[in-house]
Amino acid sequence: MGFKIESALLEACVLAVLLKGDTYGYVLTQSMKKVLDISESTLYPVLRRLQKEDYLRTYDQPFQGRNRRYYSVTEKGRQKCETYKEEWKDYKERIDSLLNGGENYE
Repeated sequence: MGFKIESALLEACVLAVLLKGDTYGYVLTQSMKKVLDISESTLYPVLRRLQKEDYLRTYDQPFQGRNRRYYSVTEKGRQKCETYKEEWKDYKERIDSLLNGGENYE
């Protein structure tokens, strides 16, 4: 995809993926890569920012002698994701209209 992905859209995508269930960074990255061209070095700052804003929480679980850090959406994160979805719907409709020769938004 040739479009630059802004941080708010990345945050929305991360929250949406994690709403399906808690997971750890590698699996989250692989899920995101199915749709977006994203690297772990791009994703982890987004995760830290979401955690700092109390949209995500983390917990560790042992796996083969090591701990895996899992990410989980908080109630505040669920609400933020719903806000992002509404904003995306409006944004998408406006862009679709412009690209398809419809109204000009000022």
